[in-house]
Amino acid sequence: MYPAVYTELFRSVPDHPAHTRKIDAAATAANVEQQRRLLDRFLSPETRFLEIGAGDASLALSVAKDVAEVCAIDVADQFPPGERPPNCRFLVIADGCRFPLPDASVDVAYSNQVMEHLHPEDAAEQLREIHRVLAPGGRYVCITPNRVCGPHDISKFFDEIAAGFHLKEYRVAELVKLFRETGFEGVRAFVGVKGRFFSVPWRLLHCLESVFWMLPAGLRKSLGNAPGFRNLFTLTLVGRRPGVA
Repeated sequence: MYPAVYTELFRSVPDHPAHTRKIDAAATAANVEQQRRLLDRFLSPETRFLEIGAGDASLALSVAKDVAEVCAIDVADQFPPGERPPNCRFLVIADGCRFPLPDASVDVAYSNQVMEHLHPEDAAEQLREIHRVLAPGGRYVCITPNRVCGPHDISKFFDEIAAGFHLKEYRVAELVKLFRETGFEGVRAFVGVKGRFFSVPWRLLHCLESVFWMLPAGLRKSLGNAPGFRNLFTLTLVGRRPGVA
């Protein structure tokens, strides 16, 4: 159902951000630059890079200039037409879980605002698939909204739990547990401060979440999405496939 649902979404909603960002070149460039500030520490000229939920592939095309190989995957075809770099390929997949890639064929996997769109059982299956395609020592970088200050989809206007296109939003301990259950080790959290990203113990974020969770839902959402806290409450986790690269 994932391809059918998201193809219809992008067809029926002309002012969806997936379309408006294509029109605003400056916004697209700023978005790519922000993501690269986090990702570049994991990339090298030898890196084989996989982006899951690549959208219009603006990030994948940027990364392709600096790495050996790029594979951009999505369930809906939003990829740009025309000539593509020889080291970059685009794949439209039939579901959000399985990738037509060989074992251990990727060094860095990345998704941004994807995990929350998966059913929890599919999220676990996708993580196992990412683990499979990563080479030993490879890393998965995952960015997803935090349940503490959510919902972050349309249901924020009428519910306290994500009930729209976000099938599940996570707290940090939930997501770390899921990473570990699917074989990842050395899970680290990152937070962004003024355009720079820093590694922090995920348990520190868990403590902060626990404090906020005791607040009334409206206040929790208001504070958690305020500029001073928004970056803290965007879940950015990096898990490593065991082994030596």
